Amino acid sequence: MLLDIPCVLFAGGKSSRMGEDKALLPFSTFKTLTEFQLSKLNQIFKTVYISCKDKSKFNFEANYIEDIATDEVFAPTLGFISAFNALKEESFFVISVDTPFISKTEIEQILKEDDDSLDACVAKTEQGIHPMCGVYHRSLENKFLKMLRENNHKLGYLLKNSQSKFSFFKEEQAFLNLNHPHEYKKALDILAINTTSL
Repeated sequence: MLLDIPCVLFAGGKSSRMGEDKALLPFSTFKTLTEFQLSKLNQIFKTVYISCKDKSKFNFEANYIEDIATDEVFAPTLGFISAFNALKEESFFVISVDTPFISKTEIEQILKEDDDSLDACVAKTEQGIHPMCGVYHRSLENKFLKMLRENNHKLGYLLKNSQSKFSFFKEEQAFLNLNHPHEYKKALDILAINTTSL
């Protein structure tokens, strides 16, 4: 059964550490990492949206949420505000385009631990919290607007100063984040190993 909560896939980052737009990097059998993620998430959620600055960089059909402002803010803050603006629901699940190994198992654990009394419920491992994998509630909308006004884009600070729950995972690999070229290569190696072992 598909999950009813909307999922917002964040794919509007600057990718400065990667040196090229990681949302457009080829991955698995897909032309782009974004299409890989979208295909996987469409098998988990009823509705998936792609948060981006400009949907024209993608050449495939999808539900897009473009940032409501065209300034040079590349932090997720603007994406959250745009999602709250576009969606009617009281909460949504967020995932970053550059974490390709997060699966339904992790998503369902987070959703199970979330409840209406919280502002957010996000993943955590020994390495720290993973703000771009979790549920965010509309109760945070005004805090995001305040952060944008103050040019403060630290999600960790927001979470620690809100009613947040951190869902703990022992395994780090699911949360491998593709920020640098060597991490992208590592992800491709993991894919190759998994494909071979099937």
